[in-house]
Amino acid sequence: MPKSADSDSEPGQHDTFPRLERTKPWHSADDVPWTLLTEAQLADAYEAVVAPALRSDGYDPETNRPSYEWLSNNGFRGLTYALKEYHDTTFGEFWNQTLGHDTESSGYDWDIEHDETRQSFQQYLEAKQAAADDWTDSTRKSMRYRLARYARSYRERHGTDDLLSPVNADSDITETEAVDRCRETFAYMSNEYAESTIARVHDAIRTWYGWLVERRVATINPTNGAEDWFSWTRSSDTDPIALDAEHVRAMFDAAVTSRDRMLIVALAGWGLRAGEVAALHEDQLHLDADEPYIQFDERKNGPGTVAIVFGEDVARQHAAQVEGYLFPSERSQTGHVYGTTIAGWFHDLANKAEVPEEIDGVARKPHMGRRFWYDAYSRTTQDLLEHVQDIADEQGSASAKVVFEDYLTDKRKRELRREFMREKLASAFGGP
Repeated sequence: MPKSADSDSEPGQHDTFPRLERTKPWHSADDVPWTLLTEAQLADAYEAVVAPALRSDGYDPETNRPSYEWLSNNGFRGLTYALKEYHDTTFGEFWNQTLGHDTESSGYDWDIEHDETRQSFQQYLEAKQAAADDWTDSTRKSMRYRLARYARSYRERHGTDDLLSPVNADSDITETEAVDRCRETFAYMSNEYAESTIARVHDAIRTWYGWLVERRVATINPTNGAEDWFSWTRSSDTDPIALDAEHVRAMFDAAVTSRDRMLIVALAGWGLRAGEVAALHEDQLHLDADEPYIQFDERKNGPGTVAIVFGEDVARQHAAQVEGYLFPSERSQTGHVYGTTIAGWFHDLANKAEVPEEIDGVARKPHMGRRFWYDAYSRTTQDLLEHVQDIADEQGSASAKVVFEDYLTDKRKRELRREFMREKLASAFGGP
């Protein structure tokens, strides 16, 4: 059961929580004991410390709903944590129901600081949808996601998400510099995203820049030649498509119940199939082992184990609330839910998190969580080889792979894999 703070009307509140009086008035996020506050008190704290920070950043705290990223980057992660863990609610629900603000007026959370770039994206999508009869809502969502992802990555790499100034006729930035910035952004994205994903983000941003050039808003399209330069590998129609890290983060942020948190961790954090998630039993979880793992007596490829490198805390919390199966069902003859139920819950959570119904042109499905795990594992292997390259140089070997296989013990290999994989998963799920 979620923990809950005492209500406003409960007597003796200040005796129980004396820190409340000691910390008032609240001047910064560090002053606020977020987890000790009721929702009404959290609303007071929001007005005291969050609203002024929004105003200083040029936002209207009553109409511009801050994103999770903004809250985290500005020291207010304690607020979203308290809402989820102690009040079983999301910031969006808190914004709408407790603060009484109009969610609809905020629209899609682009998380883009440059107003003109954000407005241009919106105008482009509206013009494209008006001109293309085959544009579905899911297509629009996919395009919107890719445009926003590029702008955010550009900001992370260059410190700004102003994509218009570099291609403006009056810009102080040369065309060569604009192209270089664009390619540096794609190279930066390769640290987190699969090549097929970056290729599709490239397609989206390339067509937007092309639209700007056609309307004489931009003088050049800085994405030209990028695909030949990077030679991205694109997924074919038969290749499995993965959730992106941002999809996983959005779903985990939207997961306010223990069931939903366990669901997305099992699919994307452990790489399990929907049927395996449905039938998970607490006896399969070996959380107290030196290296926690899941035991499978029967699996598609035979008996085996799956290492738990992330989500152990979520598993412990959820296992404490159930007995036997992690997803029990009184109506099922097996005692647990079926894979179709897991799929339904997955889609409900994805809809809540505004994950597009189609990803890279393929209908969204739970297996994309498993595919995300495999992509993360693949990148972990590449990172490991780069990590041991220094050892290879010292040993006079040209191959980091040889050093990894021959010079490291099996235990050290496992430790490194778990360490690198944990970092990737924690980053995707929005952890520290």
